[in-house]
Amino acid sequence: MKTDIQIAQESKMAHIKEVAASIGIQEEDLEYYGKYKAKLSDELWDKIKDRPDGKLVLVTAINPTPAGEGKTTTTVGLGQAMAKLNKKAIIALREPSLGPCFGIKGGAAGGGYAQVVPMEDLNLHFTGDFHAITSANNLLAAMLDNHIQQGNVLQIDPRQVVWKRCLDMNDRSLRNIVVGLGRKSDGMVREDHFVITVASEIMAILCLADDLEDLKRRLGQIIVAYTFSGEPVTADQIHATGSMTALLKDAIKPNLIQTLEHTPALVHGGPFANIAHGCNSVRATKMALKLSDITITEAGFGADLGAEKFMDIKCRKAGLKPDAVVLVATVRALKYNGGVAKQDLGEENLEALAKGIVNLEKHIENVQKYDVPVVVTLNSFVTDTEEEYQFVRRFCEEKGCEFALSRVWEKGGEGGVELAKKVLDTLENKESHFHPLYKDELSLKEKIETIAKEIYGADGVVYEAAAAKQLAKIEEMGFGNLPVCMAKNQYSLSDDEKLLGRPKNFDIHIREVYVSAGAGFVVALTGAVMTMPGLPKVPAADRIDVVEGKITGLF
Repeated sequence: MKTDIQIAQESKMAHIKEVAASIGIQEEDLEYYGKYKAKLSDELWDKIKDRPDGKLVLVTAINPTPAGEGKTTTTVGLGQAMAKLNKKAIIALREPSLGPCFGIKGGAAGGGYAQVVPMEDLNLHFTGDFHAITSANNLLAAMLDNHIQQGNVLQIDPRQVVWKRCLDMNDRSLRNIVVGLGRKSDGMVREDHFVITVASEIMAILCLADDLEDLKRRLGQIIVAYTFSGEPVTADQIHATGSMTALLKDAIKPNLIQTLEHTPALVHGGPFANIAHGCNSVRATKMALKLSDITITEAGFGADLGAEKFMDIKCRKAGLKPDAVVLVATVRALKYNGGVAKQDLGEENLEALAKGIVNLEKHIENVQKYDVPVVVTLNSFVTDTEEEYQFVRRFCEEKGCEFALSRVWEKGGEGGVELAKKVLDTLENKESHFHPLYKDELSLKEKIETIAKEIYGADGVVYEAAAAKQLAKIEEMGFGNLPVCMAKNQYSLSDDEKLLGRPKNFDIHIREVYVSAGAGFVVALTGAVMTMPGLPKVPAADRIDVVEGKITGLF
């Protein structure tokens, strides 16, 4: 079998103007980035905003494992399958981060014969959106430190600077640093920190902003520090809002590319779901809904992270209502949750499957809490057996949700037709009564505890003293009505990544809480989750090369 990058490089792409024309976009509304990438103009939205919305399908998954689940692959393949059935569908995805591309996870363009292309461009620099976000983030940091250096008129307490620099790379050495060393002119010595770009509040703001004016307003509300008297200091007060907006003027425009089968794909924004809200931009999703009959989007990691935040943050803030949810699993991943070692996952093991399927069970129950119809799909592997498929099928049907096999990695759109038909049947015959999990009026502690108990299955929540104090301060500042963005490891429903399956008798531990006032949510850090990842012992970067002008090793 060819590698993902070989398949992508051998594909014949259509000119992006042809892809755009298939969904009624004229050339005058395209801003070209070569032959196969384009940004969509601001004027396009004015032309289509009064059209009725198509159906919205969210693709999510069980907790990720080393065996792989194929959530993005399924999303892409489902879009291709819809085209096979003559349905006007658009895929709405996030942009990949360089961190996992060069780390352990790889890119985020799908896989096999269900990919978006150009694959190398997308996984590397693409249209420069992440570079613009990184630059805007670090410009704000530079202007903040410069304000302190040049007299500190706002009386900022250097011990209470909360804005962090960012870099779109896994680099553990930058988590905790000291800046300002050297001469007096080199700045004030203080502890500082880096986060990965996808965890920056500016990434979240870009993905939640309605338009350029809304982006500018949100940027100005970012809290960067506190004064000696404890008052918040914003980006507006540092006079950084206008220059940050200038850097992001083009980045806020959604990007149009295509799948291997020329299905349109809007790929825009890329917050991580374990440390941010994990969804593509509101602008891209809303635009896709106006341009298609069916929009297929995905949210990062398992349903306990990406789907929960899609429902409780993105949909709440943007007024979106999903019509169906596709929940992706694999037999291999379920057996892994049942205690089978990675090297033994190719052997039939119904006992382990029965033990591990409780992870899928919990995710089904979680999605059903939002009153949205669920379709479970198994991403097929050649080592799976018919007995294993039937076991999962019966389990899903007993739980009141549809089931379909997906073979999109191997067969592209053709391998997703069974799934597409199930999704179409669900859209036509089952009504979504979507509602968020909790109400705005609840206290922040009540929101955190609702997510911990209802979604993770925890007994309760334990707050470190600093976190409890931070929560009280945030509510005192008037941000108690905001939704909560839980930062948690992606491998377990709990905050301990080693507890697989469906853990019981555990508490969620909150170590830090802060407000992202521009994005419009409060972040709660749980357990040992990191906002700046590190590289593994053997990073993917070891295998990436350029041979005779072609990139190799990217996956």
